[in-house]
Amino acid sequence: MYFQAIKTPGLAHVAYVLGSEGEALVVDPGRDVGVYLDVLRSQRLRLRYVLQTHRQEDFVQGTAELARLSGAQVVAGRHPINAHAGMQVGERERLHLGGLTLVALHTPGHTPESTSWAVYLEPHHTRAWGVFTGDALFAGETGRTDLQDPERTYENAGLLYDALHQKVLPLGDQALILPAHGPGSVCGGDIADREPTTLGLERQSNPVFLLSRSDFIQRKVRERLPRPGYFTRMEEVNLHGGHPLLAESRAITFLGPGGFQRAIQSGQLLDAREPEAFAGGHVPGALNVWMNGLSVFGAQVARPPTPLFLILPEHADPWAAVLALARVGLDEVHGVLAGGFGAWRDAGLPVEHSGTLTPEALFARAGHFQTLDVRGPAEFEQGHIPQARHVYVGDLEARLPQLGLREDLPLAVTCSVGHRAGLAVSILLRHGFQQVSNVLGGMKAWTRLELPVRRGPPRPDEAVATQPPEPSPPP
Repeated sequence: MYFQAIKTPGLAHVAYVLGSEGEALVVDPGRDVGVYLDVLRSQRLRLRYVLQTHRQEDFVQGTAELARLSGAQVVAGRHPINAHAGMQVGERERLHLGGLTLVALHTPGHTPESTSWAVYLEPHHTRAWGVFTGDALFAGETGRTDLQDPERTYENAGLLYDALHQKVLPLGDQALILPAHGPGSVCGGDIADREPTTLGLERQSNPVFLLSRSDFIQRKVRERLPRPGYFTRMEEVNLHGGHPLLAESRAITFLGPGGFQRAIQSGQLLDAREPEAFAGGHVPGALNVWMNGLSVFGAQVARPPTPLFLILPEHADPWAAVLALARVGLDEVHGVLAGGFGAWRDAGLPVEHSGTLTPEALFARAGHFQTLDVRGPAEFEQGHIPQARHVYVGDLEARLPQLGLREDLPLAVTCSVGHRAGLAVSILLRHGFQQVSNVLGGMKAWTRLELPVRRGPPRPDEAVATQPPEPSPPP
């Protein structure tokens, strides 16, 4: 038996290669399928199946392309959403791979078609070796239940609870839990940094197994997670098993400062440096999306098919940046600044600056600053700077007029450590704010310094609504 988990940087996504007796399957592949083909070649495995747990919302799947290149069959649970799959498998139907047997378990709630796949080794047909849970069950958490329809969060939470208790829990404490995401994913809340995990560990620590059904449902109803706008685009793309990487996406065009200055007039400019570097000097109009945030936050601010142009950190791999955007369907990178920001600076071209603050400096002059927190709603409720207004960074541009912020007064922006705040600062600068500062270290540094924190939801004077009203339970 061969097994390998393959992580996708910047997306907290995990795909899996499972092999037995010269045959293999890949579970939930991403768009850059070459990494899976390389593993298969190195292990001399013939790909027989591409297994899908559900239609992913946060990245472009590589399901169809991997099957096309290898001749493998796409396998998914039986549901109309999975119409692109060559083989749809019903509840508790079996799939055989060498000496392994996989059993399909319909586990809806996160999405209606979600299917978990229990894996049994040939000598142990009564005890599962592991289970590919997709986004149904994570380490310490379950998938969010509001994606299909926020008004059905209550109903979906009940479906998820029942499926995990009735179908997954009986697999036994020994079973490995193999989810499609790890900590940092926007497809679940507080996913634990526990790898690997087992059903036994989850039974003793995961809220879905510790809470009653009604308490779990209420927990999911109260869950406050931002829903990035690009999720809808990913869902539509993945109805067909995803899109292949375009050949032209591998051809990176490097532009000198003069050519770059002319080219960016017709596109969007993303500066992938760290927020401190961006604050020290940047190209006017650039949006600050750090390298490891390009997939998630680049997707939130990009406006396809508008061309994208990149300024990268020194020594950064340009292909890594282009690939990070391509993983979320952004193939429109038309140019990278040759020589980075230093070349722009040395050419004497226009440079814009923004401010930075330490937590102590903001605390000492709190009355001098408007304060804006751009983390997710749940993070804000767990503890924030008193009097801070709140809006999720992905909603900032759309909700800015509702925040009541003055462009001519100093504004301090905070997040967890400073990356999302850097993006927010760049958005605010584009909207005419004149004195914007990033609180470096964010709430992590603020709390470590034991500065005052207020907990709970925002008061009316602190924020605009960032989530729809809580859904009511069905009659």
